[in-house]
Amino acid sequence: MEKIMKKNHSYFCLFLLPTLLAFLIGFVVPFGMGIYMSFCKFNTLNDMELIGFENYAKIFMADEGEIVLNSFWFTALFAVISTVAINVIAFMVAVLLTKNFGGTNIFRTIFFMPNLLGGVLLGTIWKILLNGVLISFRETLTTNGTFGFIGLLILMIWQQVGYMMIIYIAGLQGISDDLKEAARIDGANNKQILFKITIPLVMPSISMCTFLTLTNGFKLFDQNLTLTGGGVNHNSEMLALNIYSTFYSRVGWKGIGQAKAVLFFLLVGAIAIIQLKFTQSKEAD
Repeated sequence: MEKIMKKNHSYFCLFLLPTLLAFLIGFVVPFGMGIYMSFCKFNTLNDMELIGFENYAKIFMADEGEIVLNSFWFTALFAVISTVAINVIAFMVAVLLTKNFGGTNIFRTIFFMPNLLGGVLLGTIWKILLNGVLISFRETLTTNGTFGFIGLLILMIWQQVGYMMIIYIAGLQGISDDLKEAARIDGANNKQILFKITIPLVMPSISMCTFLTLTNGFKLFDQNLTLTGGGVNHNSEMLALNIYSTFYSRVGWKGIGQAKAVLFFLLVGAIAIIQLKFTQSKEAD
C-alpha cells in the first residue's frame, strides 16, 4: 500500500510540474518583475534605474493626480452601477427562465451569446450603433463624458447579463420546491418566498456574480478603449485605460505606469476581498 502511495505521489508531482512551471513563468515571475519595475525609471528593460518611491509620488502630483482621481471616480461609479444593474437584471431573467414554459433553453442561449463576443468587437459595434443615434443630437460618445459612461454601461450590461444569468439559474435550480410549497401552505406570498427563501438560499451565486461583475467593472479596458478611447480630456477614461496610456503613450513614464498598475492591483484586490467577506457573511448555513 505504501509503495502504491509513493508511486501515486510521483505521478502527481510529474503531472503538476508543467502547470507549476507555466504558473511561475506566466504569473509569478512577471508579477515580481512588475513590482520591481515600479521602483525604476526606464524606457527598455536594459536601462532600468532604481529610483525608490519617486514613481509613486509622481502619480499624485497636481495635474497627474487630478487625472488619476477623475479616472478613479469614473471607474468606481461605473463598477457600482454596473454591478447592481447586471445582477438585478440577470437574477430577474434567471427567475423567469426557471419557470415552466416552452422555449426556455432557446432564450438562455440567446441571452448568453453576447458573452461569447470579444470586448474589442463589442466596443466597435456599439460605438457605431450609439454614435449613429447621438449624431442626431450633435453629440458623440467621445465628446460627452456622460454619454460615454451610459454607452459603457449599456455595453457591459448587454455583454454580462447572460453569463450571470447562467450562474443564477444553477443556484435557483438547487432550491427544493418542497421549501416553497411548505411556505405557501404556511401562508407566505410570492414576495415573502422571494426574500425569505429564494434570495438567502441563492446567496452563494450572488457572492460569485457580485465578485465577477465588480472586478470586471474595475478592470474594464478593451471596451473602454474601442468605445470611447478615454474621451476628450480623459472625460470617460477608466483606470485600466489610464494605466495603459501612461505606460505606452508617454515617453519616460513607463515606471509611473507600472507603479499605477501595482496600486491598481492592490485596490481591486482589497475591494474584492471586502466584497466577498461581506456577501459570504450573508449566506445561509
